[in-house]
Amino acid sequence: MESLKTTISTGSAAHYVWGQGCDGWHLVRTNQLSVIEERMPPGTHEVPHHHPVARQFFYVLQGTLTMVMGEQATTVAAGTGIEINPGTIHQARNDA
Repeated sequence: MESLKTTISTGSAAHYVWGQGCDGWHLVRTNQLSVIEERMPPGTHEVPHHHPVARQFFYVLQGTLTMVMGEQATTVAAGTGIEINPGTIHQARNDA
């Protein structure tokens, strides 16, 4: 029988700071799966980049995310998400 697992939250997960005052928490970090919760204050963004192998899914908990892929910008509202295919140059922004 599998043992009980402890719950995970931003209070117990490994925390890191990135960009211009953004926060991230590694909720799950294994070779097979990575789940990260991030906080991006208004006016912040990541640098455009791509992942050669990883497929990403961004799910918005609160506010609005602007996801730029090439010349196309997509608005992602709270309660919805967007999938980014491997190799796709993308940039997450909080334009609020």
